Amino acid sequence: MTTNTIKGRGSSYNTPNRFEKLHLEPLEIEWEDNDEKKLPTQFFKDTTKTILAKNDSPDIPFTYGINPYRGCEHGCIYCYARPSHEYLGFSAGLDFETKIMVKEDAPVLLEKEFQKKSWQPQMISLSSNVDCYQPIERKLQITRRLLQVFLKYRNPVGVITKNHLITRDVDILQELASLNLVHTIISITSLNDELIRSMEPRTSPPAKRLEAIQLLAEHNIPVGVNVAPIIPGLNDEEIPAILKEASVRGATSAGWILVRLPWAVKPLFLDWLQRTMPDRAAKIINRIKDTRDGELSDPNFGSRMRGEGEIAHTIRQLFKVNCEKYGFNKKTFYVSTEHFVREQHGQLNMFG
Repeated sequence: MTTNTIKGRGSSYNTPNRFEKLHLEPLEIEWEDNDEKKLPTQFFKDTTKTILAKNDSPDIPFTYGINPYRGCEHGCIYCYARPSHEYLGFSAGLDFETKIMVKEDAPVLLEKEFQKKSWQPQMISLSSNVDCYQPIERKLQITRRLLQVFLKYRNPVGVITKNHLITRDVDILQELASLNLVHTIISITSLNDELIRSMEPRTSPPAKRLEAIQLLAEHNIPVGVNVAPIIPGLNDEEIPAILKEASVRGATSAGWILVRLPWAVKPLFLDWLQRTMPDRAAKIINRIKDTRDGELSDPNFGSRMRGEGEIAHTIRQLFKVNCEKYGFNKKTFYVSTEHFVREQHGQLNMFG
């Protein structure tokens, strides 16, 4: 572990991979001057042959998700997806945000899934693990090409992101919305620019996320806000303000998730707290524990998303009251599957 804060990165070191016996750490001299250029992002081709990730978790409202990338340059320090990088032989720490696997063939693989007679049209989440609009998407446009496939086959899609880049694809999203095929969600953790730069270093600033909500709403694209994760003692008091600002800009649905710190995420988050706000660290840690029966994480379905105890109850009530105040979740949103079209054999592949 190092006490250095590296500009543009959420992590400050690489946690040991729980599947690997050997762990290497750079010498302290390599971190001199906190030079960000010493930690460039590396991109690797992901040659996966399948694109749909299936989950059977009872507290997740979709069965299939797509992740065009593995690892995420956004670098959110609390990200529950970090430990998934260990399955690739990487670390959940700096590796997660600097070594990104790219699924260049994702649009082709998705089209093949839709062409199967066995495919039943249903909502697919984009993304289900890491952000599909992380910075490299501006260049590679894999997410945009995936949206084109969703539109071509008229299959519904849900998009969640922390990046203003989603507005680039408003033309496709608007077409999907006209057929009731899309729901978008913008995650807003805080309205505090300084906190976001530290906690979510390469995401869009709060003002740009609110701007994205407004632009999507103005184009009649269903958009909601996700106040997540809620970290007791850090950003829970911002719930009313975030909901108010999102409502003003046209968001009609809202959700929240309590912070989760599984596996290597726990030491990374604790290290970040001590580096960035040592005077508040103990208070935040204790409040998280109060929602997790004395622990910092809870793997159990249901409670892992919402927590338990008095503080969790207070957060739940605060969110509920302000949702009612600002008119959120007045009606259940349903996407349509009736427009789905399966390409006939012999037609040209759009990526061929």
